[in-house]
Amino acid sequence: MKNVELKMSVKSRELPLSLNNTGDPEIASARPWAWEKKVAKSVLSMMKNPPIAIELWDGSRIQSCGQQPEVTLKVKNRSALSGILRNPDYKLGDAYSTGAIDIDGDLVKLAEIGSTYRPDILDDRRFLGKVINFLGRRARPNTLSGSRHHIHHHYDLSNDFYQLWLDRNYMQYTCAYYENLDYSIEQAQIAKLHHVCRKLRLQPGDEVIEFGCGWGGLGLFMAKEYGAKVKAYNISAEQIKYARDKAAREGLQDRLEYIEDDYRNAAGTCDVFVSVGMLEHVGKENYKTLGSVIDRCLRDTGRGLIHSIGRNKPKPMNRWIEKRIFPGAYPPTLGETMNIFEPYSLSVLDVENLRLHYAKTLEQWLARYESNVDKVLQMFDEKFVRAWRLYLSGSIAAFRTGELQLFQVVFQRPLDNDLPWTRRYLYPSARQV
Repeated sequence: MKNVELKMSVKSRELPLSLNNTGDPEIASARPWAWEKKVAKSVLSMMKNPPIAIELWDGSRIQSCGQQPEVTLKVKNRSALSGILRNPDYKLGDAYSTGAIDIDGDLVKLAEIGSTYRPDILDDRRFLGKVINFLGRRARPNTLSGSRHHIHHHYDLSNDFYQLWLDRNYMQYTCAYYENLDYSIEQAQIAKLHHVCRKLRLQPGDEVIEFGCGWGGLGLFMAKEYGAKVKAYNISAEQIKYARDKAAREGLQDRLEYIEDDYRNAAGTCDVFVSVGMLEHVGKENYKTLGSVIDRCLRDTGRGLIHSIGRNKPKPMNRWIEKRIFPGAYPPTLGETMNIFEPYSLSVLDVENLRLHYAKTLEQWLARYESNVDKVLQMFDEKFVRAWRLYLSGSIAAFRTGELQLFQVVFQRPLDNDLPWTRRYLYPSARQV
């Protein structure tokens, strides 16, 4: 396999990653040292003997569980083994992306095992766990220029790339909603859009401000299906262009305004505020600023919804994901999210956790991604293909095992008493009961 860079765009944007797949030929063919095997076996033992085997480049195997392993990690050189033993959360991703390791078994299962069998010594309440969290806690800052760079890194890869595996109707790159477990990704994303609009009690003529609009699908849906007038902010040039073009094709330009600008520069007022899938990129140091912008824009009878990946307790984003896939990303806890609302007396009305919905969404994305791997390979290279396979697989595992959550938080001005008395309005089948 050739030694190529992990390119993160169609043109010249690349990650600074140039690991050799086989490493030094002499190192790759060398017999493992006894201490390396001993350390590897000790790590498996600290993990309470997970159903994993490690196969080394000389054909020898390391295994501590007394059962047939569910996954075998095939390590091709000493450098890869050393890196994984020193920093598995980070080095495993690079080693897999470059082909320095292969997986015999299911990649999602490997990620699930890594989460559920995590050594006690690395627990957040232990000293070493606290040190590791402290060292990795601060994601790259989301300043005005930093945010633009971070979004450009991920979302401006190529619209054609995302169209290969997202839903074909509204290009939703956020958690879908499975009212029926047999839904296709298209059906589940439309259900999610309706679910959001019902939570916001959206009415014809409502003026909406949206932060982080992606490819414009939610705004388009609100204008088309609910008669709202939407002003949406985004700093991804590729996404804004796509959104404007689609609004023009649908003949909805009079109800949709897509603005390429940072949320901090938002102007005007609105009846409804919404943000779906942006809070992860804001940075917790900016939550009070975000709250101040919402407070500035939201009218006295205004209501809003924030939909975001989150956690049950504070913890930084996986280092490899933050470095290679989502720079500047941080999934907040509900407690951290309250820093948006509390300073401005915004009342939280409803919180829903859609964690398992996101796991299923990712399963469908990964299946479509895999069915289009040849096209992805033509756009980028093999290292990109492997990195994104790992990212999607690891994300499935994170939501299945509870490492990540998906919160929808509905809020409103505190003196507005025009509120539903039950949640019946959220569910179409129950509204007729």
